[in-house]
Formats: sequence, C-alpha cells, structure tokens
Amino acid sequence: MALNTQPNIADPDEFYAELIRAHDGLSDAESAAFNARLVLLLANHVGDRATLTEALAAARKP
Repeated sequence: MALNTQPNIADPDEFYAELIRAHDGLSDAESAAFNARLVLLLANHVGDRATLTEALAAARKP
C-alpha cells in the first residue's frame, strides 16, 4: 500500500475543527499525549509497515 498524500478526508474543514475541539481543556502535556495516542491508533489501522515508514519520512519534511 503506497502512502496517499492527496486530499482524502470527507469534509476536511469539519474534521480539522473536530480535531482542535478534541484538544479543548487539555494541558500541553495532555495534548501531546492525545496526539501520540491518535497517531498510534491510526498507524495500527493502516498496519502496513512500508506505508508507515513512508509516512514517517514524509512527516519529517517541512
């Protein structure tokens, strides 16, 4: 499975707003922990190691 970097989220603006709301009331440390858990949940869902490695490399680019 190749990494899809093209827009692929239905209603992306609402998803972004939902993501921001999920951080409401969290401290910086809690917010970072939330992000880490979310990344691990989504990585588990993807499952394909090659795709995950590609995503890690892509995320390092500014």
